[in-house]
Amino acid sequence: MNDQHINTILSNSAIASDLKAIAEKVYAHERISFDETVLLYNKAELGYLGVLANYIREQKNGNNVYFNRNFHIEPTNICVFDCKFCSYSRLLKNKEEGWELSEQQIIDIVKKYDGQPVTEVHIVGGVHPKMGLMYFANLIKKVKEIRPDIHVKAFTAVELEYMCRKAKVSYEEGLRILKEHGQDSLPGGGAEIFDEELRKQICEDKCTAAEWLEIHETAHKLGMPSNATMLYGHIEKFEHRVDHMNRLRNLQDKTKGFNTFIPLKFRNKGNQMSNIPEVSVVEDLRNYAISRIFMDNFNHIKAYWPMIGRTTAQLSLSFGVDDIDGTIDDSTKIYSMAGAEDQNPALTTEQLVELIKQVGRTPIERDTLYNVITDYTNYDFAKEKVSA
Repeated sequence: MNDQHINTILSNSAIASDLKAIAEKVYAHERISFDETVLLYNKAELGYLGVLANYIREQKNGNNVYFNRNFHIEPTNICVFDCKFCSYSRLLKNKEEGWELSEQQIIDIVKKYDGQPVTEVHIVGGVHPKMGLMYFANLIKKVKEIRPDIHVKAFTAVELEYMCRKAKVSYEEGLRILKEHGQDSLPGGGAEIFDEELRKQICEDKCTAAEWLEIHETAHKLGMPSNATMLYGHIEKFEHRVDHMNRLRNLQDKTKGFNTFIPLKFRNKGNQMSNIPEVSVVEDLRNYAISRIFMDNFNHIKAYWPMIGRTTAQLSLSFGVDDIDGTIDDSTKIYSMAGAEDQNPALTTEQLVELIKQVGRTPIERDTLYNVITDYTNYDFAKEKVSA
């Protein structure tokens, strides 16, 4: 055993031997099983989980905390699907609170960032029947004409499944068309929770778990990396979380195409599941830690700071998380409409760097693929302002 903290934490535990065995596997860089992970959810204390998760986090990424300079484009929140947990979308038949950006409006958003050192545009939204595969392919082409250097991360598997079905093309053909027009990667949204019975209850009409996984596998085969997510803290049980992560871990073994895993907290404002109470910050931290311990073939675990708030994001950096996403620039409504902690999700680079330094971590600006752009350890923002 490498860490005296583990023995101290387990000294009074009735299942100390089982948890100690898991800790020994972690320190030996061995994979933990499904059943062991369920045991962690049911029995492990927060301190124990934090020690193990932080060990793995620092083995993989040292003291680094990654972020990127990005902005979001949400072409529409009109959607043909009726997900019970969603506070963002508006059904096609009930469009009063919806929006549909024109192509010119979208182009104007991109042009607003002329001369600014953003490296990524994140394009996601509702599934609108009028915005099809070739509409978005041509839109991406125009974005690249304006900013040929920018990384386009676009369209959840839910959007892609609908696009390809409407266009009567295979996933491979549809993704190939988007790639040829300039799309670089996929976000991880739409995964929700993979268990088929739960999906029937919370998002029955959208793409299935098998379709989500097939689309991401196809993207990886075409050289398009992606992210992966899990919606937790609603009607699922711990076993459902582990099943979800296990399916992702298996696919990552096969393709090695996922950049990062992002646990997304269910927020209960303004949706059809508002009667379900939200889980505590302690449960958030436990979930991040267990994700880091189980997802051994994922290099990064991300906490989406606009969703959980800046303070919890800082805490998460001691529980396995090494990425807190981007500067965002107040350009996403998906989580603020659901009652996210941060209703105005914008941080300057200097603010984000300070947030990371406050908890003794090293701020690293990255690109979408985790190539280092700037190490902000000794960066002088005052000098930057003078030169500007």
